[in-house]
Amino acid sequence: MKKVITVVLSVALCLTFVLSIATPVFVVEASANNTTIEVPAEYQNVFDKFTNVMIDVIHRCLMIFRYPWESKTGNTVDMSKFTLVFSDEFDGDELDLSVWNHYRQGERKGGYWDSEQAFVRDGNLVIRTEYKEDGKFGAGYYCDRIDTRKKYTQTYGYFECRCILPAAQGLWSAFWLSNENASVDGTPGTEGTEIDVFESPLYYRTLLGLDNSMITSNLHYGGYGLQTRYNNVTIAKANNPYKEFNTYGVEWNENEYIFYINGVETGRSSFGGVAKVPEYLLLSCEIDGVDGVPFYGWSGLITNNKKDKIPAEFVVDYVRCYQYTELAETN
Repeated sequence: MKKVITVVLSVALCLTFVLSIATPVFVVEASANNTTIEVPAEYQNVFDKFTNVMIDVIHRCLMIFRYPWESKTGNTVDMSKFTLVFSDEFDGDELDLSVWNHYRQGERKGGYWDSEQAFVRDGNLVIRTEYKEDGKFGAGYYCDRIDTRKKYTQTYGYFECRCILPAAQGLWSAFWLSNENASVDGTPGTEGTEIDVFESPLYYRTLLGLDNSMITSNLHYGGYGLQTRYNNVTIAKANNPYKEFNTYGVEWNENEYIFYINGVETGRSSFGGVAKVPEYLLLSCEIDGVDGVPFYGWSGLITNNKKDKIPAEFVVDYVRCYQYTELAETN
């Protein structure tokens, strides 16, 4: 019964996720006469806010039915079968732009992505979320996303990030892999899947007196339209992740994805048939909201933080990519 409820909630979350990322004008085409019904853009803002709330409600229910969050297997990642093929230890004075890109700048959900918010300090990458009255794109909350698109990609292997999560509600950090095909409607997972090694929307739980040490690991494929497919693989505990470094990793082979925290397995899945094409790396922070304005969502509401919580920093010690030794030797 518990498994059935989890599946139902996962499907509901998938559908709500689809609605939350609908285009500014929601379009429905009638197949019989090819007519188009358009919902005015002014209603889309209200619709997006509603789906933000629904995502939060469904995700909280999903957490309840996926309890407990500790690893059930105790399996650990076998590093003896891997060879290190890429790493960034962030030991320089600035971000290495021969490897990383600052993604599309400007409005993103409840805030803005701005390259000034991602920088190297004391041997770590820092992605800072803060409020700027005179920001580049206007007053609001600013953060950033970086990726290795068209600069570094890999198929299969083990991918790991060591980091401290941003300690505030209303935002979340993530380490993920993706491929251009993952955003194309109807594309099968084998041709590209968004692999969310971790996302961190659960800091708000500390304000409720609840355990906030969990992260969530997810898979998406088939585009970000009506045909998208979504699977929550696991909600799992880390060790004091908002104050201490933890490692978050995924082993990706031709049969499945296996997720790890501090080298211990937290979940596995072959959802989507498993990607068989190169994918790039991403590190990001996002703010819950709509049209650049904060609004309540699955990570809470950023304006509800106490003053000492913002700025909040996503601090990354390293990103490392390993390849199966037999594949590394043949390439």
